[in-house]
Amino acid sequence: QLQLVESGGGLVQPGGSLRLSCAASGFTLNYYAIAWFRQAPGKEREGVSCISSSGGSPNYADSVKGRFTISRDNSKNTAYLQMNSLKTEDTAVYYCAAARNGASTYTACRYYGMDYWGKGTLVTVSS
Repeated sequence: QLQLVESGGGLVQPGGSLRLSCAASGFTLNYYAIAWFRQAPGKEREGVSCISSSGGSPNYADSVKGRFTISRDNSKNTAYLQMNSLKTEDTAVYYCAAARNGASTYTACRYYGMDYWGKGTLVTVSS
């Protein structure tokens, strides 16, 4: 079964850190760009960060720039989102998604036309 599975969410105090993981099964992430999205209660889903299939050109939403870091380990078929200096407004369900540019071996960072989605992991930032 082709799927993405997120893990690492939980409850953290403001100022704390969490690292989310996105593990792929049934396919290899090597040629896929990875993006992290989040959806807070009552709000639309938004793109948080993305990274190209080669691991270059990371992109971040202004709201998380300087606090979040996206990375990937293709040998582990896994991507990560390191979240530092968390704020209450970071509370949301976080989703990872993967996209491939046709049969190309390179896919640039993007937030649209995703091929696979995970089911999400809840991050709650509260004191």
